[in-house]
Amino acid sequence: MIRLHHCHQSRSMRSLWLLRELGVAFEVVVHPFDKTLRSQDYLALNPAGRVPALEIDGKVIWETGAITEILCETFPDPGLGRRPGETERADWLIWVHFSETISQHVASLTQQHIMLYEDQMRSPVVMKLEAKRLEKCYGAVEGRLAGPAGRSGHLLASGFSAADISIGQAIYMARHFAPIDSFPALTKWYERITERPAFRASLPGDGAARLYERDFYEAWNV
Repeated sequence: MIRLHHCHQSRSMRSLWLLRELGVAFEVVVHPFDKTLRSQDYLALNPAGRVPALEIDGKVIWETGAITEILCETFPDPGLGRRPGETERADWLIWVHFSETISQHVASLTQQHIMLYEDQMRSPVVMKLEAKRLEKCYGAVEGRLAGPAGRSGHLLASGFSAADISIGQAIYMARHFAPIDSFPALTKWYERITERPAFRASLPGDGAARLYERDFYEAWNV
């Protein structure tokens, strides 16, 4: 039995997309993005009170990077992971986990724009700095995709993998705060991978509560 605990448009979408690409049977428990994640029942699954939490074979795994590694090792046939000893293993790990670097900047911007309800609590300086940091992350992805490895159209020379899923989902969140238009290789790659049926199926359905009610959040002027 596989059960994913998920909030729409959060980092758990990364695990949801991966599960759909793997083509395995699983259940999804959708939680509101609020204090219910601090309940004792949920903290027993993820002591940080965050999503995702993945129940699999009687165990609970949390942190998206760990979930990605374990799922790809448990279900190797779709070829979304790279095993120890394979030449692309290090690059695969780098990009799978670089998604968290992107997501940390997104988390800061999400707090500034959405979670802090009173204007005096928000910082235009933090908004601008974190948006610039996202652009630096975009530059790293752009460099990879525009280089020799990117000739495959993906982050690894051998083709599509969970690295594309991890970074792609992080970019999905980041685009709410920093546009990618000035990064042509990144833009082309993002447009292509987000046409995948598994990505589309991982988006919030019609009428579902969303974390991001706007398509884009502009940084305030100082």
